[in-house]
Amino acid sequence: MPSIMESFAALTVGSVESVSPSEIIAVLELDAPQATALNTGVPTAFPRVNGYVLIPNEGGAVVGLIVWLGIERSPFPKRTGLRDYGVVDLPYPVRKMCVAPIGTLVRDPSSCADPPDYCLNRGVTVFPSVGDPVLLPTHNQLRAIVEARGRDRRVFIGRAPLAGAARVSVDPDKLFGRHLAVLGNTGSGKSCSVAGLIRWSIEAALEEQADSDRQKPINARFVILDPNGEYPKAFADMGHRVRVFRVPTTEQDEADKPLHVPAWMWNSWEWTVFAGAQPGAQRPLLLEALRDMKAGGVTEAPVHSRLRRLLKSYLAEFQRMMAEGVSAYTGFPSNKECGDLIRTLQTASEAYARRLGSASTDESSKRDDLHESLSALSECARRVADAKHWASKDKDREGYNNFSEPELDDIVEAIKRVLSFLPEQVGHCGPSQDAPIPFEVKDLADHLEFLATRVPGGNVSQFVATLAMRIRTMLGDRRLGPVVHPECELSLADWLKDYIGDDGGSNGQIAILDLSLVPSDVIHTVIAVTARLVFEALQRYHRRKGEELPTVLVLEEAHTFVSRERDTEGPIPTATQMCRQVFERIAREGRKFGLGLVLSSQRPSELSPTVLAQCNTFLLHRLVNDHDQELVRKLVPGSLAGLLRDLPNLPTRQAILLGWATAVPVLVEMRELPKDQRPRSTDPCFWETWTGVVTRSVDWQEIADEWASS
Repeated sequence: MPSIMESFAALTVGSVESVSPSEIIAVLELDAPQATALNTGVPTAFPRVNGYVLIPNEGGAVVGLIVWLGIERSPFPKRTGLRDYGVVDLPYPVRKMCVAPIGTLVRDPSSCADPPDYCLNRGVTVFPSVGDPVLLPTHNQLRAIVEARGRDRRVFIGRAPLAGAARVSVDPDKLFGRHLAVLGNTGSGKSCSVAGLIRWSIEAALEEQADSDRQKPINARFVILDPNGEYPKAFADMGHRVRVFRVPTTEQDEADKPLHVPAWMWNSWEWTVFAGAQPGAQRPLLLEALRDMKAGGVTEAPVHSRLRRLLKSYLAEFQRMMAEGVSAYTGFPSNKECGDLIRTLQTASEAYARRLGSASTDESSKRDDLHESLSALSECARRVADAKHWASKDKDREGYNNFSEPELDDIVEAIKRVLSFLPEQVGHCGPSQDAPIPFEVKDLADHLEFLATRVPGGNVSQFVATLAMRIRTMLGDRRLGPVVHPECELSLADWLKDYIGDDGGSNGQIAILDLSLVPSDVIHTVIAVTARLVFEALQRYHRRKGEELPTVLVLEEAHTFVSRERDTEGPIPTATQMCRQVFERIAREGRKFGLGLVLSSQRPSELSPTVLAQCNTFLLHRLVNDHDQELVRKLVPGSLAGLLRDLPNLPTRQAILLGWATAVPVLVEMRELPKDQRPRSTDPCFWETWTGVVTRSVDWQEIADEWASS
């Protein structure tokens, strides 16, 4: 039986030449394996990029990930002992490798087995020194590096091809709890990995529950936002565990449920974005209309109440401009938008001054002060607007020169003075415009037009025409109308049960929202509303119960809906910007309320940096684009950058798993899903179709009829 030192020497393949915190350079021995090592217990591929080596020291053994292999020229030959060959000026080849330190392997203190068990600790406590030996890990050591221990072994997802096909397992608490990004080009196996992670997690939970004799349904919640309709097929065999929601069609599957995202659930910000309500006259009227509808219809609010709401909206808009800086009120079109806003303020304040001047009140002194301050506000707005207004000689073009901060500050102070003379308790006593209270959405456009006629002295009907038209168009769309204004009565509690999951997961663990038939001009709004409702529901659950309700929100094609900011923010965000802001908030705060985020994307360079920065685990499939590779390299520690050089060459199903869910970065070959359990995203078979191996018949009339009826 070989001694410990003999075993130690048999595994030595080189020595450390240089050490830094991010990389270790090692020189390989002349007799180190060229392709396969046979002295580790089982045949092991060595040396290989993404393979592992050990560098023992007093703290255990530093685990190194091979990120580079090469041959360099040495002025003297590699040799052992003190023998001198007498030749010093001829170049000799020397094999070297670059190793990234990724952890420390130590003996498991709780184990008494022989050979001993090992466990891997994150980080490196003691770095090696120059000249330290570099060893090949034995089969047991290799499995200890890759295979998870304890709680981390809960869900088996694949095997490590460069670690003796060791099992790669993850802990769902780490995988989903701190957000996961699955990135890879089309055809790299990205969608199959997402579907597999969900399926394998549920199956593992079912197995553990069966072992513990608990017969209740597993209390898991996955909400999949599927813009391409890929996932219903992948989970079709799971029956009652899956709820599929689709846009209602004439050929609706009986097992599917109609997709409903009622417009009465939208908050005021989402309504503003959808309707394109500008901050001058449109947004205040829209908010007032929403409050009235949620309060039960038209309200006869006192004139003071209406004036207070109007002035507060103007005050908020001017303060926003001043906070953003000169770009918000100088330069076209910002200066024109600012001038138009000041003109509408002038018109409204003049009209209210006339109306309040003739109103009767017992407190004549307060009435006089209010009338005087309104007149001063109107005069201030007129003076500022007139000073900057310009028009061509023939009046065919007009606009405003740049405004200054002191001018806007004068207007803000004038507004505050008027507000100081208004009664305090005149605010809206009904529900907030953001409260999810059902109302007849089809009546909203009519009520908007009614409110426009009630604005004293102002010609604002023209401003609400576009708002009313967009609302009526949305309700008249055959596909979108039933989604945002369903005929059936649906309460908020029923919606939450269907889309997030009932108590104890009794109605299934997976909710798939097939958004493939949602019109492209509103799909961002529908996704943003759904994600916000899920987030706020869990937030309120946490506040009420004091604990989290673990839920996973999966977003396919994430680069489309959580895109990198490219354009400047305007007075109101676009639907794309709103969608990004919702997911950025979920990425920042979702973990605290039990909401995990899974992003699947083929273009990571187009994703929001804020969202990517909050993802703690990455599953990286093949990435070919240079910009995508560069972005991914910036997301991982510098010492692991070499590991990602393999991304363009990864075959289908293979991926690099790194981050919080794994102790060390590992190349994993994902478990293969049967064909009927894969998302509908396979590559088209051109050749077999051309040559008649597979049949693809087509009836364009049938497609045309279905298309026309949608």
